[in-house]
Amino acid sequence: MSRHLLSVDSLTRDSVNHLMHVAARMEPIAQRRQVTRVLEGAVLGNLFFEASTRTRVSFHAAFCRLGGGVCDTTGFTFSSMAKGESLYDTSRVMSGYCDAIVMRHPDQGSVAEFAAATHVPVINGGDGPGEHPSQALLDFYTIDKEFARLGRKLAGAHVLLTGDLKYGRTVHSLIKLLSLYDPMRITLVAPPGLEMPDYLIDLVASRGHRVEQRASLADDYRDVDVVYTTRIQKERFTAEMSEGFSLSRDFTVDRAFMDKRCGRDTIVMHPLPRDSRADANDLDVDLNGDPRLAIFRQTDNGIPVRMAIFATLLQVDELIEKDLRPVRWFVPERVGVDDAAL
Repeated sequence: MSRHLLSVDSLTRDSVNHLMHVAARMEPIAQRRQVTRVLEGAVLGNLFFEASTRTRVSFHAAFCRLGGGVCDTTGFTFSSMAKGESLYDTSRVMSGYCDAIVMRHPDQGSVAEFAAATHVPVINGGDGPGEHPSQALLDFYTIDKEFARLGRKLAGAHVLLTGDLKYGRTVHSLIKLLSLYDPMRITLVAPPGLEMPDYLIDLVASRGHRVEQRASLADDYRDVDVVYTTRIQKERFTAEMSEGFSLSRDFTVDRAFMDKRCGRDTIVMHPLPRDSRADANDLDVDLNGDPRLAIFRQTDNGIPVRMAIFATLLQVDELIEKDLRPVRWFVPERVGVDDAAL
């Protein structure tokens, strides 16, 4: 693994497997059964210049669970970038304060530009419509765990990616990461104008995977192992695209679609946030409580995976077992009312 985590392009199958192994070792800490302080004294700079809940807080929590401290900044308003400061200057200044930096920025390529000015590890928390490599890693970790639970193998799996495949950076990173593994079948379903970029389709196909594009979800998907759906990224639309755009129910993943079109063990994933408003036609809330819905198991997996990223980049991944002790506070048996026991 390189000094930074900016793109899935920097990962190999071996480096992904290593991160998955370290993440599995982080599970007792992430699940609040044990405590470690291997990053005691280290400081994370959490720089988010675009809205975020899960990514920002989970990176913060992951660093804290390793014993480190976190400095947060959110939005341009409270940043010196509002005064015209360059990415280079911001990077050099923050590197003097912090031992690792997570950055989210609305412009594609901006995090890589920021990282080029420092030797401190930088993690891409999302750069506009570009990539979101840590999300792809936690998505892959979730698929691996769900397949293990169901007794399935990744090789030959059928994955359906649907929603905004043009601007959805999570699917850009995920399809790249999946392509590192043994050939599988990947079906793409997107509204007109929001299709997966051709260069990504060509990349995945060149690595031996079968890629198919369909026009809607009104087909038979009973052989699909994973349905991964995404929110429409309207904030990235041009004015011309926004005018008159509406999403039909043909692209909605809900209980009717899952019951009629998919198998009883098909896994449903979403990077969140999902737009729960009635007219959004995003992943429907009527699937809440359905065991096929893995979205909250998926978000929980973000903690051990992001802990693994920090531990690997800061080279303490071999120290975890030497620094463990039981937690001393109350931990609930389950986090959510619909969850199985931890």
